Amino acid sequence: MREITSVATFDHDALKEKGYRYTSGAQLSCRLATQRTLDAILQVERLEGRSVLDVACGDGYFTMQLWDKGHPRSLIGIDAAEHAVALANARKENRSIKFAVADANLLPYRDNSFDLVLLQSMLHHASRPVEIIRESFRLAPRILIHEPNGNNPGVKLVELVSPYHRSHCERSYTSHQLSRWVEEAGGKVTSIIFAGFVPMFCPDWFARFAKRIEPIIEAAPLLRSYCAAVVVLTASRVPETPYSD
Repeated sequence: MREITSVATFDHDALKEKGYRYTSGAQLSCRLATQRTLDAILQVERLEGRSVLDVACGDGYFTMQLWDKGHPRSLIGIDAAEHAVALANARKENRSIKFAVADANLLPYRDNSFDLVLLQSMLHHASRPVEIIRESFRLAPRILIHEPNGNNPGVKLVELVSPYHRSHCERSYTSHQLSRWVEEAGGKVTSIIFAGFVPMFCPDWFARFAKRIEPIIEAAPLLRSYCAAVVVLTASRVPETPYSD
């Protein structure tokens, strides 16, 4: 299964490279892209005072940034990659974040344990995305999905030619597909935004160029739908969806 392969690959990265390439901060394009991701998440969903579960938190980079900038009441990050979770725990310093190893398909928490579940760039590694969304709705009335923008032909091209993307089984889905999965899982989409234009792992000169024209891309409805780097979707659980204790 592709999902299992991805876990093993990312766990190897955490063990060998002491973190993930896109969160290391070494490359300009990664710094710019990850910052735009953080800003977009905080733009569409309030974290302050809420209990949040970050599913597939990886090495904890984004989780810790969201703790520092979003000020949730409580924050738990889970991931199937044991070495990544160990890194996150080692680096969280005095932050009151809990990091744990867990399977996103069967999360070890009771119904309605959280106010919000974050599914950040993890559905494209899952073999059963709808089941993960359904499991997230079991735990919280609200979810936030962040994914590469599968409407963008450039994203599809990068997936084909980039050695990193190929070795890590990277893929993307359209906003329509993501919305359909939410509905199948018993939810309703409440907002969709398209953000960013800087591709991961691109040369510095192109990263600077892409960042300069990023506001133009994001300001034009058609351009942002088909040229933006990521899609951020928020959704609510349909009230009549049944869950048993």
